[in-house]
Amino acid sequence: MSTLLAIAGVSAVLEYYLQNAYSGTTGLFGDTVKVTAVAPDVVQAGYSSPSDFENQVNLFLHQVTENPAWRNVGQPWLAADGQTQLQNPPLALDLHYLLTAYGTNDWQAEALLGYALLLLHENPVMTRQDIRNAFTNLPGTYSTNLLSTPLGTSGLADQIEMIKIVPSSMGREEMAWIWTALKADYRPTYAFQVSVVLIQQPANVSLAFPVLHRRIKAQVTVPAQLESIVLDHGQMSAAPGTTVTVTGQFLNGASQVLLTNARLGIQQPAAASVVNAQSLTFIVPTSIPAGIYSLSVLFNDASGKTIQSTGSLPFGVAPAYVSTNTVNQTGTSTQISINISPSLAAAQGASFTMGSQSSAIEPVDSATATLQFTFTPALASGTYLARLVVDGAPSLVAVNWNVHPPVFTGPMVTI
Repeated sequence: MSTLLAIAGVSAVLEYYLQNAYSGTTGLFGDTVKVTAVAPDVVQAGYSSPSDFENQVNLFLHQVTENPAWRNVGQPWLAADGQTQLQNPPLALDLHYLLTAYGTNDWQAEALLGYALLLLHENPVMTRQDIRNAFTNLPGTYSTNLLSTPLGTSGLADQIEMIKIVPSSMGREEMAWIWTALKADYRPTYAFQVSVVLIQQPANVSLAFPVLHRRIKAQVTVPAQLESIVLDHGQMSAAPGTTVTVTGQFLNGASQVLLTNARLGIQQPAAASVVNAQSLTFIVPTSIPAGIYSLSVLFNDASGKTIQSTGSLPFGVAPAYVSTNTVNQTGTSTQISINISPSLAAAQGASFTMGSQSSAIEPVDSATATLQFTFTPALASGTYLARLVVDGAPSLVAVNWNVHPPVFTGPMVTI
């Protein structure tokens, strides 16, 4: 997800590539084309005299609306009391722009607009590499703008949805109303929409206790299909180094299990063993970070070439709370430093739950096995069931099944 700077990041990327589109056109337009991203009345105020030579293209964000498709994802996010936050859904936004050309000579504004429209037509999707390239060059291109460097940390290039550019249908009355409200003289203008920007900040949420029993059955008739991943006592993830059973249909001859995490760029194979038509087992690799992976099964020939693969199932590699380093109690908060395994990878975030109270940290810049969490309000003295979540994968909990009802027994942390 992106940060609070994502909206500004979209405008900056568009302005950067529009400026590049006019590179080398000084001879055609009589001077260097100026590209800005301000309100039209500000542009007009810059041409105080009729003799001023206009040679400018302006990008103006005139409206921001919520994306209707993403708005309903992950509902509900509040508990029945209307206050307890269960999820941290992203703020999904559509950005509406006006692209206006200013020219002094005959046909100049039309020509300026043509360059810009061809750029948007040929690049309907902002690729992740294009966004990163723009952010890398902003500090040099716009050296006087204080935002040019911080925009590189907006996460715009790494959000789940790609940034797409589409034309907007705007009638003459709506266009006239906008320009009247702007108190500026109308110039040749093109309206378009950028979608979708997903803004999300870390938030403390109430983490539900894991389900202890699951009864899921799938009827699969297509060859080489996966049904389920069998984890001990209904746990939601598996610890590195443990043996996991995968069930399915027509699995005879399976060679490997492939764990894929596209966001972290990980494709980790693991040898399949105890293979039969309905199941196989594999050992969770110890060399990968915790998180949610896509699990698929590969069928290889004698040379090791993959000749068939199944669909995928979500699979959680569990993080583990190892020990507590320090506990610092103040009047309003509790700071806890803990050791975890495996280490948190760069760009991964985590949350730590003590009983039913959670604390989250933002994604880290480099791998680390030591994390610090702040709980507000402060935790009361006592012993808590400790649970760690890394990129959606929860840590394992110990359960005493010899009593009724079963009781969670660890890991426990005492404050």
